[in-house]
Amino acid sequence: MIDFTVMICTYNGMTRLPQLLDQLISQSIPDYLSWEILIVDNNSTDQTASIVHQYRSQYHHIVPIHYAFEIQQGIAFARKRGIQSAKGELIGFLDDDNFPAQDWVMNAYHFAQSYPNAGAYGSQIEGKYEVSPPPNFEQIACFLAIINRGEKAFRYDILERWLMPPGAGLVARKKAWLAAVPSRLSCTGVQAKSLANKGEDIEALSYIRQQGWEIWHNPMMKIHHQIPYERLQKPYLIKLTRSVGLSRYPTRMLQYSVWQKPAFILAHFCYDLYQLIAHYFQYNILSSNDLVAQCKLEFLIYSFLSPFYHWKKQLSRVIEQKFNRAIKLFSAQNN
Repeated sequence: MIDFTVMICTYNGMTRLPQLLDQLISQSIPDYLSWEILIVDNNSTDQTASIVHQYRSQYHHIVPIHYAFEIQQGIAFARKRGIQSAKGELIGFLDDDNFPAQDWVMNAYHFAQSYPNAGAYGSQIEGKYEVSPPPNFEQIACFLAIINRGEKAFRYDILERWLMPPGAGLVARKKAWLAAVPSRLSCTGVQAKSLANKGEDIEALSYIRQQGWEIWHNPMMKIHHQIPYERLQKPYLIKLTRSVGLSRYPTRMLQYSVWQKPAFILAHFCYDLYQLIAHYFQYNILSSNDLVAQCKLEFLIYSFLSPFYHWKKQLSRVIEQKFNRAIKLFSAQNN
């Protein structure tokens, strides 16, 4: 059994993977820690596979490097494929634009030994920006998985019920994930360049916590998240905050039992409406050039709309299923 698997999910990552793999190969790994690197290619159309095979042949004497291919696009599908292939008892998730500190693997492994009830734990994530971010960017940096939550370890459910670590830089126990997380999540995550269906991290971690595992913050695990120019521009940030807002309904409802949901749906509806109105008048959005304020407004609008969006999707699925059953029944009766 391998102690630790570093899983990298990538889409068209041929230009980003070399720098990440170089940093992983130079990790400070004690002799008693066995580890591997697993790259999950999420249906890339570039030379990602060739890059992986090149590194595998060149550095196999330092660390085993494995390659898996997942044709169905979506980070949730890629992670599912990776977890099936991973040999490690612990699995560390990195995106192809996450660059870990030299001791990231070692600190991730030691944390699991010190906190045996931790089913998953997140990293300290700093932004590495290609250009300077807009003013007040720290108010929305969390949407880009820039997470700095202090230099002390803490349990997320003790600090705040709603808070969770991001998937970037997350480490999970394989047995906790397999026992708790369904084979198919309702939030499938980023698909190629589409930001729809975000929320897969919160959904998976909510299932792990419901099974009695603890979710932690480990400040000793540090990574840099590379943020290119286009991700700091208005079109991308608006689309991103809208997508996160739309994910709020399903991720919120995971926290409640069936009998609690009606009351909390109403409570969240009133709270979101209040937040939206207060933000609108506070920033005078119609005449404001404040990009961060506009992004926060988009997040609040789409958080408010999130239940209606998902109810519409559910209704459409039900209608489609009934229509298909009716067609099959009609065909059977006329054959």
